[in-house]
Amino acid sequence: MLKFHPLTLAAVLLLPLAAVAAPDSAAMPAQVSTVQGRSGFDGVVEAVRQTTLAAQVPGAVVELVVKVGERVQAGQLLLRLDARSADQSAAASDAQVQAARASLEVATREYTRQQKLRDKQYISQAALDQAEAQFKATRAQVAAQVAQAGAARTQTGLHTVRAPYAGVVSEVPVQLGDMAMPGRALVTLYDPSTLRVTASVPQSLLGAAQGAPSEAVRVELPGLATEKQWPTAARVQVLPTVDAATHTVQVRADLAKGLEGVAPGMFARLWLPLVSQSAAAASRRVAVPLSAVVRRAEMTGVYVQGEGGKPLLRQVRLGRVEGDQVEVLTGVAPGESVVVDAQAATRAKAQ
Repeated sequence: MLKFHPLTLAAVLLLPLAAVAAPDSAAMPAQVSTVQGRSGFDGVVEAVRQTTLAAQVPGAVVELVVKVGERVQAGQLLLRLDARSADQSAAASDAQVQAARASLEVATREYTRQQKLRDKQYISQAALDQAEAQFKATRAQVAAQVAQAGAARTQTGLHTVRAPYAGVVSEVPVQLGDMAMPGRALVTLYDPSTLRVTASVPQSLLGAAQGAPSEAVRVELPGLATEKQWPTAARVQVLPTVDAATHTVQVRADLAKGLEGVAPGMFARLWLPLVSQSAAAASRRVAVPLSAVVRRAEMTGVYVQGEGGKPLLRQVRLGRVEGDQVEVLTGVAPGESVVVDAQAATRAKAQ
């Protein structure tokens, strides 16, 4: 008994599957399989966490520790700016703190002495009040000097740039001796464990992505080896805004952790399940089982159902292989039935 496979258009409602009889068993229905329609949208691989570290203070680059492509740990030193001026300011602030504390010591002893004299009625209340005011002013001055010294030390720390998290250095746009100014980018790094694919989808097809389970959305990475080109989407997110210029919506598919060879900027494609006839017409993808393909010398074809259920060989041009299905670019039309078992069709035709 021959098995026929009705072709389906990538994205339409499933076409009705008619029972097809082989020439030698007209009474038995054929077993068929279906292919779920999808439409592809070009996208790009992005890093969920990507950071560009910029200078916060001016200074020349005096030490550059990392290079592009290196893996760094959280808190690791990346580069250092010339901090001699800041160090001198911090040292001056520390000296002022020491001087203010010495003055506070004197003011504290004087205030204590004046309190004892006042208790014995040797001085007036006005003299005690003046000593108290001097003590409080000196204490406030010490607090101000301590805060100023802390700011100077913080300023010194801004001359060293460290990694905020473990990642990969993707760009180092400065060299030793370059002058860093506030806002100038110094190092760019990303977290390779959290990647995603982002694609722009027309708003008319937004229903294909909204509410679709993550397993229904396929991610394709054509730049990888064949066995790695179809990673699983861990989570699918549809952004709630529509681009006013292109009328498209961004759809993001998070990739699983641990994928090798994947980096931000790589070309990718999102395949979404289609839900409308108009979307189907735009896609025009037809797929058949690999077992239905016949190869004879330079000819590639499939058996289609002819009149009376007779299999007829037709030449086709094939496209991409996905699992046990192969895309048919030309040669057959949606709605036609093809023989699933090409060898059985060949034997039947020879009889």
